[in-house]
Amino acid sequence: MNRKLEISATAAASIGLLALASAMGIGRFSLTPILPLMQQDAHLTLTVGGWLATGNYIGYLLGALLCIVLAPRPALAIRWGLIGVGATTLLMGFAEWPPMWLALRFLAGVASAYVLVGTSAWAMPILKAHGKEDWSGYVFSGVGIGIAFAGLFGLAAGIDAWSSRITWIVLGVVAVALAALLWRPLGHGHAAVTSSETASLRALPRPAIIAAICYAAFGFGYIIPATFLPALAKGYIDDPAMFGLIWPVFGLAAALSTFASRWFGRGLAPWQLWTRAKWVLAGGVLAPALVVNVPTLLLSAVCVGGTFMIITMAGIKEVLRHGGAPASLAVGVMTAAFGAGQIVGPLTVSLLGRSGHGFALASMIAVLGLVAGNCVLLFFGGRASETSRA
Repeated sequence: MNRKLEISATAAASIGLLALASAMGIGRFSLTPILPLMQQDAHLTLTVGGWLATGNYIGYLLGALLCIVLAPRPALAIRWGLIGVGATTLLMGFAEWPPMWLALRFLAGVASAYVLVGTSAWAMPILKAHGKEDWSGYVFSGVGIGIAFAGLFGLAAGIDAWSSRITWIVLGVVAVALAALLWRPLGHGHAAVTSSETASLRALPRPAIIAAICYAAFGFGYIIPATFLPALAKGYIDDPAMFGLIWPVFGLAAALSTFASRWFGRGLAPWQLWTRAKWVLAGGVLAPALVVNVPTLLLSAVCVGGTFMIITMAGIKEVLRHGGAPASLAVGVMTAAFGAGQIVGPLTVSLLGRSGHGFALASMIAVLGLVAGNCVLLFFGGRASETSRA
């Protein structure tokens, strides 16, 4: 039985948007636009950058697993996750030792996972209770908005010749300010939780497990361009006003896609929207692996940025559609699967880096993984549809 709601759908969507903008745009992906600056003033190599990214993704996986095991209250997970994002980002500007960078990026990944799982489990039930379930696109647009903000900030920092340290510090201040801003409002959403959300943990059904495995393939496929596009652009474009545009374009495409998906996905099951978006994603991953120039880099930014949030929302809806577990557990399992897949991406680039074609080779492997995952989704999704019709 639902208790009286203490927060409006508009407030819940706005809070979720800002929380994800901080956690994902800053906590997860701020390294991407700052990496070219660190290459310039900290002499960071692409291989070391890959290890930093991998550390963040391992932290993200651990954070998702902790959410599954500890099952923290969603609002509490968001609050302390946002504080963790702000503190670790701020400290990046004061650290000068690569192992310390690695530790901070690892902790930022843990904090980001807490915010994503907490936001999904906190905002979605509130929106559903208000009859505004389709507003989930507004919540998840925060990811793209955060990425675009971090990208534009990195672009401005490159044009104005800011140091990477100053850039980290300012982004950290922004993240801490958002954590403080959202602290009190998050205390008003707990009453939207239903008894079904606090039920004992049950095993996920087989279709949900298959969806999680395909979600892992998605994590591996998209993370290579999502980590290295700006750094790759810097190697071929001298003007920071040009190579710095890649990441804001990526983020803008991600933000707009969450709204466009309401029309593109009309009448489609989540797995159908997921597979169609993933074909586009595969094309975006493949393009810069074949030829690196401004058109292919921009094409990759649009295709990858414009589909990864659609796939994220469709994947979460697909696993929730199968039921069998509370939302926090289902989202936690999907987040953990995604985290496991994306760890392999930058690690593959780092391991293949000595060949001189690490990015291209890793991208080819990622495309194969995306195609394989889509084939599995098409097979099992089609069988599930036939069973439901029967």
